[in-house]
Amino acid sequence: MRAEQSGGDEPVDGAEYGVDAEAADRIVGGEMRSEIGRLLTFSDAVFAIVITLLVLELRAPEVPPGGLARALLDQWPSYLAYVTSYLLIAVTWYNHKTTFRRVHRCDPWLHVTNLGVLFSTALLPFATAVVSRSLRHGNQADERISTALFGLVGVLISISWLGLYHHLVRNRRLLRPGVTVRLFTLERRRGLFGVAAFGLGGLLGFLVSPPVALGIFLVLPVIFALSAESVAEVRHLRRR
Repeated sequence: MRAEQSGGDEPVDGAEYGVDAEAADRIVGGEMRSEIGRLLTFSDAVFAIVITLLVLELRAPEVPPGGLARALLDQWPSYLAYVTSYLLIAVTWYNHKTTFRRVHRCDPWLHVTNLGVLFSTALLPFATAVVSRSLRHGNQADERISTALFGLVGVLISISWLGLYHHLVRNRRLLRPGVTVRLFTLERRRGLFGVAAFGLGGLLGFLVSPPVALGIFLVLPVIFALSAESVAEVRHLRRR
């Protein structure tokens, strides 16, 4: 029995570990699980920081006595931007969890594509702050630029997921036994939809109407959540 290295398909000899091949196989398997654990721990920490940064844009208004209610209502752009980005990060985190539940080993490119997902998601607090402030100030030119920026970030997030799913489709050895690539093939389609939808929203926000773009951005996380493969699996189980 031969063991496999965590970074590829090349077999390794148990002598490398000072043990027989069967024991080496167990050691390598443990190292792979440990790599997945470190990847998930780091990713969850990044998601937690990103989602925390969002709330920093929600600030208590400094107003004279009696003006608090009006000031709170005037901050509605901040609330809208916060809810939209929170939903998008929540869906991204849930997709991340369900994806790596089906993965049992890492290679260098899996780390790279995962870092791409984290990089693009970490841009959301910045895009959210830009949208929120441009809407509060009421300048139409700034509103158009800010919604286009948010759409661009959404496109980058979708592209990063496409890269991750494509890598898993092409490297079946990374998947748990019994897991097929069909799931990730379907997820690639959702990634393509995300590129098109966020791109269209950003374009409409820049050329036509920022409120229309914000409506699209708010609905997209709901669509992604309802179309997730895990939701389809739950529906299938209920029918049975």
